[in-house]
Parts: sequence; structure tokens; C-alpha cells
Amino acid sequence: MSVDHDIQSKRLDAINILDNFSDIHPALTMKQALVASERCLFCYDAPCIQACPTQIDIPLFIKEINTGNAHGAAKEILSANILGGSCAKVCPTETLCEQVCVRNLKEQAPVNIALLQRYAIDHLDSSQAYPFTRDKNTGKHVAIVGAGPAGLACAHRLAQKGHRVTLYEAEKKSGGLNEYGIAQYKLLDNYAQEEINFVLKIGGITIQYETALGSDITLQELRNTHDAVFIAIGLNATNKLNISGEQFNGVEDAIDYISQLRQSTDMTDLPVGRRIIVIGAGMTAIDIAVQSKKLGAEDVSIVYRRNQESMGASDYEQELALKHEIHFIFNAQPYQILGNNKGVTHMQFKQTQYDTMGKLVATNDIIELPCDIIFKAIGQQFNIFPLANKDDPRPKLDKRGRIQVNSQFRTSLDDVYAGGDAIDGLDLVVEAVDHGNKAAAAIHQQLQD
Repeated sequence: MSVDHDIQSKRLDAINILDNFSDIHPALTMKQALVASERCLFCYDAPCIQACPTQIDIPLFIKEINTGNAHGAAKEILSANILGGSCAKVCPTETLCEQVCVRNLKEQAPVNIALLQRYAIDHLDSSQAYPFTRDKNTGKHVAIVGAGPAGLACAHRLAQKGHRVTLYEAEKKSGGLNEYGIAQYKLLDNYAQEEINFVLKIGGITIQYETALGSDITLQELRNTHDAVFIAIGLNATNKLNISGEQFNGVEDAIDYISQLRQSTDMTDLPVGRRIIVIGAGMTAIDIAVQSKKLGAEDVSIVYRRNQESMGASDYEQELALKHEIHFIFNAQPYQILGNNKGVTHMQFKQTQYDTMGKLVATNDIIELPCDIIFKAIGQQFNIFPLANKDDPRPKLDKRGRIQVNSQFRTSLDDVYAGGDAIDGLDLVVEAVDHGNKAAAAIHQQLQD
């Protein structure tokens, strides 16, 4: 069966694009915030606090909103999570704090913690003094590699303690995942950069852009010129399908396209396929599928080799995809990609099933789907290249191939720490902030000894 390649820009006009990429969760009004805050039971030993990686005192900040002190609520949030604004928008609260909310029963919904957190941050009074102070300069200088959530959180905590911090960032902008990897409809209007500007107001932090570890500077050089080093370079190697046809034009990395979308000044100019296949089952798969529909794709399918219960994306994210008429195909394992000199035309999958031992196995039944573009959203790996200089001692890696750290986030090298997606974890923005906070405390302690 022949397939005409149908990849083009301007599938939708600017007005439709603007409408499609408006805020997915409009901010609460003051009245709505007061009503929502009334539902919080202000539990003693609240389970929501324990479920938050950064341990924000959720009942306290909600109580402050309820008493009309949104500014105080924002200060409470930011003291635990300096990126509390973006986390309120991108954090999967439905599987963290809101999931364990005592209100989360069949007959009622949990307290809307995410929107209340956003309300508080939005109402931080900028006319008042910066809510954090910087201690007297210690004369110590810390290098942080990567200006994403973990690096920024670590930098802010260290700067508060009076240490000088230099962030070494490989890209042209700071922000990491928040700037380059989050769905556009979740973080609008240059929010990531505005949040970074707020972080930098503490003072004592400088950023060197387009300076990549391994090519522009080595770990040993950083160790020689700084008192400690924190590695927060994230995941930077996309997993491969390792099947025939993966080399065809139209087989794309979902994260790369999301980055292109987020950096675009005119989303109508982005090339969009008519029939799109997304391989994966996590939040990135949902993000690229939904955004493809919002850009004008007609038919988008998410294909996953396991069953629906095994999906990494939360129930909320799955419902979001269904609202955008995304098709889900389960128990289908990538087999091969078909195409011609113009690019991909079809993708074949082998149906899978669980055997009597509960192991997933492929059958000989083939499913074939027509497509213009295939997005790979099957996860990323830690790329050892930045640490591969043969003349440098390098930190040990764990069984997953990420940097091995102890409970203090220290690597096998005494003066080198690591956090964020570069180490084993859940790969969440809020968890990366927690790593940065805790690593900063450990580094500060070491510098005091």
C-alpha cells in the first residue's frame, strides 16, 4: 500500500495554535483559592508533606492562603523548593502529594495542592524584599555542572551559605528540562527563565553558557580550580529502538522535537506529520502526542509493548491524551520500520502477551500502521562521555550506568557530588530539586570541616 508523505508546516493558523497552547490549568482566582484552601483539614503529621520530595509544609502554606497571606505562603514554599513555581505546574502531584491527601476518596477529590501552590507563588509580592539573604562570603568556590533544576537548587542553597558558585551550562540557556523538555502547554510565557532570574537574585552565582563538560572543560580542571564540584548534567543519550528501518527520515527523538517546539518563535512553522506514531508509555510520550495534535496532526497513536496497567504515565496524563483523541495501542512491540527515499511510510509491531510465568513475550502476529513521523519516547540514558577523559579520575557508576552516590550525594571522589537525573531516581523535576538541596547541605558541611 503506497503512502503519501504529508509533513508540512502551518497545519493550523496562529490563532488556533495560540488557543491550543493556552494554559492547560488556568490559575485560580482569589475566591477559588479561598474555597479550595477551605477543603484542607490541616492534618497533623500530614501525609502530603511526606509524599513531597522537597518536604514542603503543605498544610501550613494552604492555611496562610486561607488567612489571606499568599505572600507568606509563597515564602514557605520557596524556602523548601526554590523552583516551587515550575513544580506547581509540571509536578505529577496526582501521584505524589494529592494521591495521599486524606480527602482523596472515591466520593470526593483531593485538595488541589498544585493549583494552590501556583496561586501562592503567583502572589509573591515583588515589591517586598527578596525573601532570602546571603551569608557573609566564605571564600569558597563551588562548581556546578548543569543549570537544570538540581543545579539551580544546589546553587541557591550554597549561595545562601555565602559560598561563590559557578554554573557550567552546555546550552545557550539555563533551565535544563524545564527549558527544553517540558510540554509547552505546561510552562508558558518564558516562565523557566523568569524563575531562573528569581533564583539568581540571591547573588554570588554566575553562569558560564555553552561550556560542556568533557569537551570545553574537564572534571579534573574543575576539581583543581574549585573547592567542590556538583554534577547535575541529567540524561543526555536517547535510547534506540534497535530495529530495522530506524535510520529512515521521519524517525525522531521526542525530547528533541519538544525542545524545538519550546524554542520556536512561531509554532505554525514547525513541520507536523498527518499520521504520527509515538513509541513509549511515560509522560514524554503523552507530551509529544498531545502537542502533535495541538499542532494539527490528524491521527496520533501511542504504542506500548506492555499493557495499560504498566504505563509510566499517570491516570491523569492518560486521560489528557484521550481528551485529545490520542489512540492507545497496547501489547505491541516494535518490529521494523518501512520507508522509502522520502522517509517512513509504515511501522510494524509484533503483538505481545504474558506467558504462564508472567513474562512478556512476542507472538508472530504483526500489526502494521501507516505513518509520516515516528517519535521515540522510550527513555534516555546517562552519557558517560562528559566523564570519559582517560587522564581524569572519574566517579564510579551504578548498575543502571548512572553516577553512584552515597546518602550525602557524594560520589566515589571525595570532592565531587552528583544529583538529578545523573543518579538513580524517579527522574522528576521536584526530585532533582531535592537532590540539589541535600547535596548543597552536604557540600556546605564538607567546606566547614
